[in-house]
Amino acid sequence: MEERTFQILENLTVTKQLTGSPEDTDLARAGSLAREIFSDVANKWAFLIVEGLGDRTLRFSELRNEIEGISHKMLTQNLRMLERNGLVERTVHPTIPPQVEYTLTEPGQALRATVDGMCGWTRRYFGHIEAARSRFDA
Repeated sequence: MEERTFQILENLTVTKQLTGSPEDTDLARAGSLAREIFSDVANKWAFLIVEGLGDRTLRFSELRNEIEGISHKMLTQNLRMLERNGLVERTVHPTIPPQVEYTLTEPGQALRATVDGMCGWTRRYFGHIEAARSRFDA
């Protein structure tokens, strides 16, 4: 078994033990690690959670208040996925009731830079996209 490190996004690297070839990490290949990670993190809720956390540490309820329209279930599922992928750190404080806090890890912060870039792109081209949609829908 071989261990390899892969750059998934500009500042996000992942190490995984592999039995296959380097092609198995290609985003275009169905069974690749890159595609699996991309599939996990490239959804609207994950992006909004990453953006909502930013540089802060937030409790579950605080984070839910930051993200308009997210259900308890979707927030829970996405936080677990982000934690599994090492992008969010979950800290449980031994109080009654337990206090749980979430913060971005270093790779999570790197993903946040990418999300910020996408938000900037959206603001920059919003008018263009809106006009194209109107022409297309006419």
